[in-house]
Amino acid sequence: MKKQINKEDDVTAPAEIIETPEGISVKEAGRRGGTVTRDRHGVEFYRQIGAKGGESTKRLYGQLFSEFGKLGGRPRRPNLENGAGEGSPKKKEAMVGPGDSSAA
Repeated sequence: MKKQINKEDDVTAPAEIIETPEGISVKEAGRRGGTVTRDRHGVEFYRQIGAKGGESTKRLYGQLFSEFGKLGGRPRRPNLENGAGEGSPKKKEAMVGPGDSSAA
């Protein structure tokens, strides 16, 4: 038999024995879970786990991010704003030279 959630109930009960009267969405379930975690552990908990995650990312991918930083964080290719995107006449002209119709 399933039971309904009450404020007094332990929210760590297995999901298969909990039934909500309104049938909540995944988004709402996540929001409620995050609220309970915040109330249980406090805001400092999120700061600590964020710092741990940042350190792990730095340890695993630090060299890669260092290379990205040296590139300036910008792609090294033409973009559509300067008229040099795919199929652009400026791009074709740059590849073959002005007035050369053999590339068209």
